[in-house]
Amino acid sequence: MDLRPYLNRFVIYGALIIAAALILITLILIGWTTPRFSPEVGFAPADLTMIPAPTHTPAATAIPTTDPLATPVIDQNTVHIDGYVQITGTGTDGLRIRSAPGLNTDTVFRGEDAEVFLVKDGPQSADGYSWWYVVAPYDDTRAGWAAAEFLAVVPAP
Repeated sequence: MDLRPYLNRFVIYGALIIAAALILITLILIGWTTPRFSPEVGFAPADLTMIPAPTHTPAATAIPTTDPLATPVIDQNTVHIDGYVQITGTGTDGLRIRSAPGLNTDTVFRGEDAEVFLVKDGPQSADGYSWWYVVAPYDDTRAGWAAAEFLAVVPAP
C-alpha cells in the first residue's frame, strides 16, 4: 500500500496548523479557568514556617524519693490494683459493669452478686462514686468499670 499520495506537503502543513490551533485553544482555556492571585487578600501564604530557637531550660532539682526497691505496703482490706473483689449488696439486680467510669456510660454487662473480679485499674472518681476497672479471672471479655460501693475485698482464690 503506497501512502505517498496522502502524505503531501498540504496534508502535513494542515495537520501542523490544526495541532497548533488546538494547543493555543488549550492554553487560552487554562489561562481563563486558573484562579488569579487577588491583591485584596492582604497576605501571601507562607512557604516557610519559622520556629523560634529553644530557650534555656533551668536544670531540674533532685527530689528525694523513697527507696525504689522497697515493696509498697498495701492494706489488704481496701480495694487495690491486682487485688480481688466480690460484688456485694446488689441482691438479684446485679451490678452494671460499665465501659467507662460514670453513671451515664454504656453498660458492658451485669455482674452477679458474689461474683469475683481482679482489679486492674483505678480508682477514678465520677458521678459521686469511686470507680475501679475489674476483670473476671476466668474470662477476659468480662471487664469494665464498677462502683467501689458495691465491691468487697476478698482473698485471692
